[in-house]
Amino acid sequence: MPNARVLAVSILLLACRQPAAVAPRPGSISTGRDASLRAFIDSMTDAPEFSNAHWGILVVDPERRDTLYSRNAGKLFMPASNMKILTSATALTQLGPDYRYRTSFAARGPVSGGTLTGDLVVVGRGDPSVSDHMLRDAMLPLRAMADSIVARGIRHVTGRVAAVGDRFPGSELGFGWSYDDFEDSYSAPIDELLFNEGFSELHVRAGERPGDPVTVVVRPARSTPRVRISATTVAVAAGDSARRRANTLVARKDSTSWDVILTGTLGVRDTAVIEVTHHNVDDAYLAAVREALTDRGVSFDDQPTDTLARVDTLATLTSPPLSEILKALMKPSQNQIAEMLFRTIALEKVGAGRPDSARAIVERQIASWGAAVPLEAVVRDGSGLSRYDYISPQTVVRILDAMRKSPSFSVYYDALPIAGIDGTIRNRMKGTPAENNVHAKTGSVAQSRSLSGYVTTADRHMLIFSFLSNNWTVPIRSVERVQDAIAVRLAAMRLR
Repeated sequence: MPNARVLAVSILLLACRQPAAVAPRPGSISTGRDASLRAFIDSMTDAPEFSNAHWGILVVDPERRDTLYSRNAGKLFMPASNMKILTSATALTQLGPDYRYRTSFAARGPVSGGTLTGDLVVVGRGDPSVSDHMLRDAMLPLRAMADSIVARGIRHVTGRVAAVGDRFPGSELGFGWSYDDFEDSYSAPIDELLFNEGFSELHVRAGERPGDPVTVVVRPARSTPRVRISATTVAVAAGDSARRRANTLVARKDSTSWDVILTGTLGVRDTAVIEVTHHNVDDAYLAAVREALTDRGVSFDDQPTDTLARVDTLATLTSPPLSEILKALMKPSQNQIAEMLFRTIALEKVGAGRPDSARAIVERQIASWGAAVPLEAVVRDGSGLSRYDYISPQTVVRILDAMRKSPSFSVYYDALPIAGIDGTIRNRMKGTPAENNVHAKTGSVAQSRSLSGYVTTADRHMLIFSFLSNNWTVPIRSVERVQDAIAVRLAAMRLR
């Protein structure tokens, strides 16, 4: 048998490897409360409908260093948008809550007599806030910028509006994103210039009579993308279902010009809105800038210009602070903002917004919080759209606990969706002790559903939890019901 001293040292070393936030308090014993919670959770996750599912659950009391429940807490799960927990926590820590993006607008060439002889250039650094989502009208900041340039006396440009630099080199899509989703707005590409989160809306209106052409207004910028209309108005019988059947509109892109071609039918006097992703996100931003300037009376010749000419800054567009951007990211689970932040971290820390550099920085940051990389975390993008992302409940809880101790915790906590109130859980847990209590991030891709965050018990103890579920074949709502039920049970608990 080993001697007592060696055995004691071995036990101490094992204990030191456990993170304080997820390890049971030394000497703690299972209480009736804990046994009841275990039985409650086990009864749901062990139900026959989840016989093929993979559950990872961890609930901890970080102040008391108690683990209240653990199931597969160190195993890897596809997290879906719980990946945004890693991205947002790293961004807030590395950049700070007051960080702002700055986009520069400059003259490449001399300005004289109201004419810029050369190009008006845009230098982007990844600002994701020029969007209807954040500002209600993505054109507002661009119109303000146009006013500033006109105030400088510029009325005519012999060149064009052009982008300068490549702050986000590499693919405009995340690693491992699904090809089938590329035309959906939640999978829009990103670059250092991003307009309206990478997509536009086609507002379609049918005619007054069958056979009339439909009309289309593109928003938020009228000029991007260009639309070719081949859709027509059709007669429609009374009733909502008949109107739905009459709407056969399809928007597809011409692979030579990348114009959008609208085909199909729409019922008399009916309307529809179709989202269309930008094929080239930089070009979409530049087109919106040009539209804002043209609306202010600035004309363009689009003549070749000297690309080596001196560049003088005319105006700078400054974003809202990161504290506000995080709300726009976390509450609706906005993928493009997450990817922009992911690459911004790399841009600010190593000088180029490469995905591989961002991955390395995020991995180093979460490792400093106790995550075992790559055993308990595999980072491939910033949003969780990639099916190559993997994290453990234990990693999620470590990160959430690190943020709990952060000077910026209130910013992080307020950015999370609130049960029954806002974001992706605004319609969940209503009328329960979890309503306006649970602050948590959701996640959803095929066969993956996540919910991780904070809950305050009935006697005012904050708990941290992570519920990750993969490989189920039941309806999504069945998985959500289990997650919600656990969160409600935690909110109703008394730990004293």
